Amino acid sequence: MLESIRHDAILELRMARPPVNALNPDLVRALRSAVEEADAMGARGIVLSGRAGMFSAGLDVPELLQIDRAALVAFWQEFFGLCAALAASPIPIVAAMGGHSPAGGAVLSIFCDYRIMARSVDPAKPYRIGLNEVQVGLSVPDVIQCALRRLVGTYRAERMVVAGQMLDPEQALAIGLVDELSAADDVVPRALAWLGNLLKLPPQAMAATRGLARSDLIQLFADPTRLSIEEFADGWFGAETQSTLRALVAQLKKS
Repeated sequence: MLESIRHDAILELRMARPPVNALNPDLVRALRSAVEEADAMGARGIVLSGRAGMFSAGLDVPELLQIDRAALVAFWQEFFGLCAALAASPIPIVAAMGGHSPAGGAVLSIFCDYRIMARSVDPAKPYRIGLNEVQVGLSVPDVIQCALRRLVGTYRAERMVVAGQMLDPEQALAIGLVDELSAADDVVPRALAWLGNLLKLPPQAMAATRGLARSDLIQLFADPTRLSIEEFADGWFGAETQSTLRALVAQLKKS
């Protein structure tokens, strides 16, 4: 489900939940624990990766549709806990996206320090990244929208989330949603190289400056009301969302 690989002082956390690294409660808990414990375990940086062709397809909708409201609220709290852990990590984190990164996969990446995405092997079938929640009947919470605006700007973020827009790697690079493109096999080596250069800097000065630079991102989680957990649960169990999500699951089963 989650593989931990050491590259000297850098820890790679590789999502390994076939077929698409969908985010269920177990994977989210494992990721959160690993991110929160990495510094104490002696890591000086983290690479968050998936498999070639797929970083993460986002929430495990088929599994989450089977749980009750209390369990969904607990999951959403855990998911935001993971986002907060990425945002507030005392060591830098790079998202090494070897393929598609929709919805929750994109969300994880925007809370990291740096994002490297793979170019598509087949130009006719490009990899995609974006917050396509609206397309499947879900709203995008305030803290996630704020983190996205931090990367791409207010107007661009609005257009993306309202339409559930998905971008190919070149489009994502052009607007700042990702920082670098590479071949799929090179996303982890490039992430290690970026972190390696960062870790050559005087560590106290770098860490202090990084903390100040990311303070706005960390502050997003200081007010629990901004997480809109109960509102998300209301929407999840609403007729429109349930109908849209169940139609999506039926379509996935056919394919």
